[in-house]
Amino acid sequence: MRKNKLIPFVVFFMASIFTLGFANKTDAAEKTYKIGTDLTFAPFEFQNSDGEYIGIDVDLLNQIAKDQNFKVDLRPLGFDSSIQGVQSDQLDGMIAGMSITDERKKTFDFSEPYFDSGIQMAVKNDNKNIKGYKDLKGKTVAAKIGTESATFLDKNKDKYGYEIKQYEAADAMYNALTNGNVEAIFDDYPVLGYAVTNGQPFKLVGDPEKGSSYGFAVKKGENKELLEKFNKGLKALKKDGSYDKIVSKYISTGSGNKEVSDEMKKIEPKKDVYVVASDSAFAPFEYKDSDGKYKGIDVDLLKRAAELQGFKLDIKFIGFSSAMQALESGQAEGMIAGMTITDERKANYDFSDPYFQSGIQLAVAKDNKDIKSYKDLKGKTVGAKVGTESADFLEAHKKEYDYTIKSFDAADQLYDALKVGSIDAMMDDYPVIGYAVNQGQDLKTPIKREVGGEYGFAVKKGQNAELREMFTEGLKEMKRTGEYDEIVNKYIGSDKEEKKDAIDESTITGLLKNNYKSLLDGLWKTIVLALVSFALALVLGVIFGLFRVSPVRGLRTLAGVYIDIIRGIPMMVLAFFIFFGLPGITGIKIPDFAAGIITLTLNASAYIAEIVRGGINAVPVGQMEASRSLGLSYNRTMQKIILPQAVKIMIPSFINQFVISLKDTTIISAIGVVELLQTGKIIVARTTQSSYVYLIIAIMYLILITILTKLANRLDKKVK
Repeated sequence: MRKNKLIPFVVFFMASIFTLGFANKTDAAEKTYKIGTDLTFAPFEFQNSDGEYIGIDVDLLNQIAKDQNFKVDLRPLGFDSSIQGVQSDQLDGMIAGMSITDERKKTFDFSEPYFDSGIQMAVKNDNKNIKGYKDLKGKTVAAKIGTESATFLDKNKDKYGYEIKQYEAADAMYNALTNGNVEAIFDDYPVLGYAVTNGQPFKLVGDPEKGSSYGFAVKKGENKELLEKFNKGLKALKKDGSYDKIVSKYISTGSGNKEVSDEMKKIEPKKDVYVVASDSAFAPFEYKDSDGKYKGIDVDLLKRAAELQGFKLDIKFIGFSSAMQALESGQAEGMIAGMTITDERKANYDFSDPYFQSGIQLAVAKDNKDIKSYKDLKGKTVGAKVGTESADFLEAHKKEYDYTIKSFDAADQLYDALKVGSIDAMMDDYPVIGYAVNQGQDLKTPIKREVGGEYGFAVKKGQNAELREMFTEGLKEMKRTGEYDEIVNKYIGSDKEEKKDAIDESTITGLLKNNYKSLLDGLWKTIVLALVSFALALVLGVIFGLFRVSPVRGLRTLAGVYIDIIRGIPMMVLAFFIFFGLPGITGIKIPDFAAGIITLTLNASAYIAEIVRGGINAVPVGQMEASRSLGLSYNRTMQKIILPQAVKIMIPSFINQFVISLKDTTIISAIGVVELLQTGKIIVARTTQSSYVYLIIAIMYLILITILTKLANRLDKKVK
């Protein structure tokens, strides 16, 4: 009996041991560690185009985890947050290019060093003056705040006689070197090496200064088993050569050319058609040719990428600012418009790989023999467009070369200012200057261009990632096959662009022959905008005008509020709100032409309502009183007695308001409607003949308004 009782107990005991043993084995095999890392510290940790974290730290950690049979839960929190995470036991360890120092050893236990870092100097590729530290005398040298490079520069400042400029981020420092704000920079040599490998126009000078070693860190006295696994795995990777492969993958010692896969990666489109916004006139990137078709570097690259990746496009050429707002409001899924990739824009947009390395250049009149270098600008006036790299460059060197800066809103104004002599020199993106020269502008570029920012294709932050990836993959394929160079050279070359009809567009006759169709299309849109919006505004305005004189207080208040709101908002702001703001609130896309009609209608209706009120009030009050005393109702009195007289009084004001509405159509071009003025701007962008083009447009407006005014006056006489 006792034996029978023992048997189940023994079976249960053995089963428990087996289960616990298996569980322990499973736990050991599947142990997951939370590891913190930096957000961006290329080439050690950074995100690739697919949004995945890669880099020396990430690849080493993953390979070691695989070798030592544990799992990694990677947390890219940033350097400081990772340190705090380890200290507060939120993380088991961290790997983030962390230097092993005596101070840190007090609070962390480190692995064996996995990378021996160091700092190095870099200068621009074309710099032939700086070959060593002694050549830095009198120069400005940059480093990132709080780094070993900053400490090194501060320590040797008096010895070599340079000025130090400090930056919070690497990209800001690199841009400073590119734009000539500093002559040299210092940074960790692997970071500089990665930057050079990825196309930064720098070269490394001298040998690296020996720096601290990087180590994997855990909290002092904790997670010893994790530290041991890291050390064992690191040793194994170094032994079998995997370590060297990982490091050389990111830090190239060769030419820096990336290998391109022979087979393009295909991305699956998620929408039937993608709306992409672009500038309306930014030659040679996007502009209308003499046939009225849009072309340019941006246009051709985008269309070819769509062909390669198999997605459909609807390109809206609405102007740079309008394109950005369309992207923000959801009116467009993407944007390509010679858009420079900057830190500020990265906060709101996701960019493709750069598709064009731009640059800025100084230009002077062809017959100018005085300006041959920046030093010759002393006492001169130099022009640039507002908010551009050129403007930033000129501002940065203003004191050094002692010139006066004059800013312009648009390229045609800038080029005309140089032509008429109101400025002595101008600075602009070199492809734009090159195109202007090719199109017959009497310019020359006496100074070598400055390397500028990079252009990228943009989507709204966190949205339409597949569109950005499709463009990037298409771009890579075009570069591999040589199509990219063909497209760029087609627009930026030494020869003038071939014109289909070989018509000279430097004369009024030539401009009219080549562009009369576009001008007539623009004129027709202007007429339709004015007529349709004014007809609708008449209906709306008369209703609110009658409300304004109504005996019902509520209607008078409603009309007063409506008129005050509409008249109190500038028409361009109203247009922006209707076209860009409303879709963001309602989710309903409004076509640009419809938005223009609505804007003009609302604006004109408020003024027409006041015209109606004034016309009715101009009729003697006694007529209303006499009519009511005879027993006629208010409505009947208005219909038969007051309004017929008031209409005659209103007609001249209506005619005047129609002329104003016709002129107001020019404001609607701000949201991308290609009416007559916008058509002119597009022609100017291609031909650079602003004086003649705007003269033609002014004459067309004058003729149109004169004809319509004469017709309206005849109607007024017939009515009276």
